[in-house]
Amino acid sequence: MAESMIEADGVALCTEWFGDPADPPILLIMGRAGSMLWWEEGFCRMLADGGRFVVRYDHRDTGRSVTYEPGAPTYNGADLVADAAGVLDAYGLSAAHVVGVSAGGGFAQFLALDFADRVLSLVLISTSPATPGERGLPPPTEEFRRFATTGEVDWSDNESVIEYLVGYACVLNGNQRTFDEAASREFVRRDVERARNIAALQNHDLISDADRLREPLSSIKVPTLVIHGTADPMFPLGHAEALAKEINGATLLPLEEAGHGVDRADWYTIVLAILKHTVPTRS
Repeated sequence: MAESMIEADGVALCTEWFGDPADPPILLIMGRAGSMLWWEEGFCRMLADGGRFVVRYDHRDTGRSVTYEPGAPTYNGADLVADAAGVLDAYGLSAAHVVGVSAGGGFAQFLALDFADRVLSLVLISTSPATPGERGLPPPTEEFRRFATTGEVDWSDNESVIEYLVGYACVLNGNQRTFDEAASREFVRRDVERARNIAALQNHDLISDADRLREPLSSIKVPTLVIHGTADPMFPLGHAEALAKEINGATLLPLEEAGHGVDRADWYTIVLAILKHTVPTRS
């Protein structure tokens, strides 16, 4: 479907939908610094072909949504959570099944806490408990920490940005599967060239959630599915295990040898799990 600009929470966001609006709705929330393209079209169409109405969107400072001066964002994490509710409003959806990946999984958790009546169920992919707590979670891998601390990028040079993002994708792939650098480079180039201002991506590293107090994750009542790669270098599997333990009744689906994110090799498994998780209940 064609992209559509909407107003959510007072700002302009770029969105796109797939499927029949009469079908059960799924809202896809990408992680920080990720445009909606990272929910790849083929993945979205698989969900739509399964009888779901799928909506994806660009966060602020990604893709074709509103951008701010690099280094000076005037919003915080709570605003990005409110944006998700605003997307539902723009599509006339009172509630939806919410699927979030990485930090988008954190936003999805906050959405379920802050806007409980807007969330029918949760699917949390490659993420970690979003509320503070002493959990003793395993740290990122040494390779991930090394890239995070030494990776260099010139945000004024698209080629430099592409090299940086491809390198980052390689690290996130983990160390169990072959990384398709050519396919990654082609995809990243398309994402960079589509962006209104690719330098604005760095703003996502500067925002916080303004230390807002929230109820514990155990107060989330909707059915929750946690999906996580066993080779995730950012959030090792212990993060998913803690998340599934804290949300009452949550189910954990490990993806063997998968890294961080939604790998094409896992599309069938993930889509099948989401479709099963979002089957409408009979009244």
